[in-house]
Amino acid sequence: MTIFESPFGDIAPSERTITERVFEGMLDRPDAVVLTDGLTGEAWTTGRLVDGVKRLAGGLTERGFGAGATVAIMAPNMPLYFVAFHGVAWAGGTATPVNPAYTAYEVRHQLNDAGADLLLAALSCLDVARAAVEGTGVRQIVVIGDAGADGVIALDDLMGAPLVDQAPVDLDRHPAALPYSSGTTGLPKGVMLTHRNMATNIDQMLAVFGVRPGETTVAFLPFFHIYGLNALLNPYLAAGGSIVTMPRFDLETFLRLSAEHRATRLWVAPPVALALAKHPIVDSFDLSAVEVVFSAAAPLGEDVAAACARRLGAAVLQGYGMTELSPASHLMNIETARAGAVGQTTPGAQCRIVDPETGQDLGVDAEGELWIKGPQVMLGYLNNPAATAATIDDEGWLKTGDLACFDGDGYLYIRDRLKELIKYKGFQVAPAELEDVLLSHPAIADAAVIGIPDEEAGELPVAFVVAASGSTPDPDEIMAYVAERLATYKRVRRVTFLEAIPKSASGKILRRELRARISA
Repeated sequence: MTIFESPFGDIAPSERTITERVFEGMLDRPDAVVLTDGLTGEAWTTGRLVDGVKRLAGGLTERGFGAGATVAIMAPNMPLYFVAFHGVAWAGGTATPVNPAYTAYEVRHQLNDAGADLLLAALSCLDVARAAVEGTGVRQIVVIGDAGADGVIALDDLMGAPLVDQAPVDLDRHPAALPYSSGTTGLPKGVMLTHRNMATNIDQMLAVFGVRPGETTVAFLPFFHIYGLNALLNPYLAAGGSIVTMPRFDLETFLRLSAEHRATRLWVAPPVALALAKHPIVDSFDLSAVEVVFSAAAPLGEDVAAACARRLGAAVLQGYGMTELSPASHLMNIETARAGAVGQTTPGAQCRIVDPETGQDLGVDAEGELWIKGPQVMLGYLNNPAATAATIDDEGWLKTGDLACFDGDGYLYIRDRLKELIKYKGFQVAPAELEDVLLSHPAIADAAVIGIPDEEAGELPVAFVVAASGSTPDPDEIMAYVAERLATYKRVRRVTFLEAIPKSASGKILRRELRARISA
């Protein structure tokens, strides 16, 4: 067996809960401003945040939403997101982050699958939240940061006497977070990330890229996504940094806030790196403080990275991870930067490159499926032992579904995907989910979805459809049908009609044949 170790050494698994780990960078400086609302300018000190977390945990416990409860959080980036997530974790519950752009159809699926007891929702999400909870086990909707409305209460009204100490939890068995991911294939699944997973991954990341005390960055990367939550929000506050929040991405606002707050590092996804490299508005802002642009969530092309670096006079670095890895497994810093690579293995983790056909281990420069083992590997998929067993073997190796190789210095290069996922602007789009919606259309007999390359978005979802007997569905109507049921980034961008969807003898859709038809 060929194992690729971390050049950064080893690291001990954390003995703290995720909130205890983050509080370590906060408790000794109660007056420090660490979260600022980028739109309103409202500033939050560590003392105010810690008090909010403990009072929310107390209120949740008093109302029966504490230890063992699952609480959904549906909100854009805002300082109160920190209070909501860590209040749930401090109370011994499990937080399941929900994309605020989801439709009621998508939210309802997650609430039911997660077994959510309570839904904390921003006012902007309230209409969808109300529609989504019908037919679920959610007992109460709470509005984050605003006055209550009919049938709901405000987050302030949920506060109680402070819960002084962390509610007891099993660091290795209790999910602190339950984000949803499609993994290597199939419909979105609840990813059980334990307290030890998340706290240890913070230590792994900070051992590589560090955060200087007082360092400020701007966060548009969504906190409902594991990248924004545990690779940006939690590590920054755990290390004594501060964050300016943005509820959604807007290039001009991002540039203005980054300039005003003298951000030294910009955390982006590839489409934003492309804009930083090419958009003329970038020249209107003083970004001279920027030292690093860090890109993840999808592969960043070498040409775009080089153009971005030249324009900003900054290092452009990449990282690799996935929700199932809490999320980071490979990172680099300025001292270890290498063009085209996505980083080196984080401390405490191990990697293998495995031939997907033979199952044999491969060595340096050989391309195969990347397998990872370490303290950041998820506990498993909620209520889905089959999917868990298909992803994590008996020895704890997680099969990423990505084709990759290591060079002789331990740098990882991502080459392709075995998994079916489409990456649209860094977001996962599961073909199976779109196909499920398409097949619910009465005029469609069969359907398949693939991603096609797009310079701005990365990939665009396109559909191949077989019309039901006697039906002549309209492509625009089909695209509208999907748009009504799924979030904007999951929308089908093109519909092509076929006589039959190419499949293997086992019934598996032959997506390579479909891609060949697009290319032709």
